[in-house]
Amino acid sequence: MTVQHDVDEAAIRDRLAGIATALRDRDLGALRRAYTEDVVSFDVEPPLQHVGVDAKLANWERVFAAFAVVDYEFRDLRVVVDGAVAFGHGFGRLSGTLRGGARVPGMWVRATFGLRRIGGSWLIAHDQVSVPFDVATGKGAADLEP
Repeated sequence: MTVQHDVDEAAIRDRLAGIATALRDRDLGALRRAYTEDVVSFDVEPPLQHVGVDAKLANWERVFAAFAVVDYEFRDLRVVVDGAVAFGHGFGRLSGTLRGGARVPGMWVRATFGLRRIGGSWLIAHDQVSVPFDVATGKGAADLEP
């Protein structure tokens, strides 16, 4: 590995940590700065695909409307860098307190990120969040831990 690779990997990890911080702070501006304008997101919330940063942020606006307190964490994040593109994958968990006061412990999801280096910054151009499911029942397996 090169020094540049290590610098890039650290910048990507900082970018993803910044997303968790922005979610806790309910900072849509910071979230916007993490994504490309044309980001494609396959999130757990319908529809199947969200195209563009405004569509991605609309998901987080719905979370902020439902939650009084938001927490987000990543676990087991792996990052691969190759020139001006990179990808990362790991697990994420959204938890917090709903506006009505109920505590939501959250569930672990699988998260994958595709990033591009644009103007010296690593931006998320694609993300995918998924929940494993039981093939026999068609129901999501929301109680799994990494």
